[in-house]
Amino acid sequence: MMTAADLPDTIPVFPLPGALLLPRARLPLHIFEPRYLAMLDDALKTSHRLIGMVQPQEVPQGGEPRLQRIGCAGRVTAFSETEDGRYMITLTGVSRFRVREEVNGFTPYRRAEIDWAGFERDLGGAETDAGFDRDRLMDLLNRFFQSEGLSTDWDSLREAEDELLINSLSMLCPFDPEEKQALLEAPCLGTRRETLVTLIEFALYGGRGEEKLQ
Repeated sequence: MMTAADLPDTIPVFPLPGALLLPRARLPLHIFEPRYLAMLDDALKTSHRLIGMVQPQEVPQGGEPRLQRIGCAGRVTAFSETEDGRYMITLTGVSRFRVREEVNGFTPYRRAEIDWAGFERDLGGAETDAGFDRDRLMDLLNRFFQSEGLSTDWDSLREAEDELLINSLSMLCPFDPEEKQALLEAPCLGTRRETLVTLIEFALYGGRGEEKLQ
């Protein structure tokens, strides 16, 4: 487990729409673009091996997307190289951060100066959610997965710890980038669970008060 003293002031950032990383969760990524292969090579040379996942903001006229103010840094904890030079990697979430400013330099990928203040809780152990009604969430989730044509291992979901379940669903459910950002910025696990339930209910009922029919 990393401590605040291990966290650098500048990290590479990977702006990937819809890709959400949360503290202590694992995000598999397929790296193949040359600039991100260079980013990974450089990250692996550091002691912290951190890469910041950030949602990009759409910019009119096709300019380079701006970055959301808050992202989450992950440590490269697994990687394998394919025969054609691509990488399959796993990032394990360490801590959220705020983007201070982007760093201009000679790297083909983007880098940013970041501020870790306010997210000290991310470096601790797993969170719990005292208000979590698992039966209600599982019922809601079952209807949501049916409406979206999704399948899952229900036994594993029922047995998962609170944080693992809520964060995994936040990362995996097919929400828009703005909705993923709202889940990322939730200050605690209870708020993230409430946000998750609201998004699922909106997807099911579409704001019309009745469940969508397929």
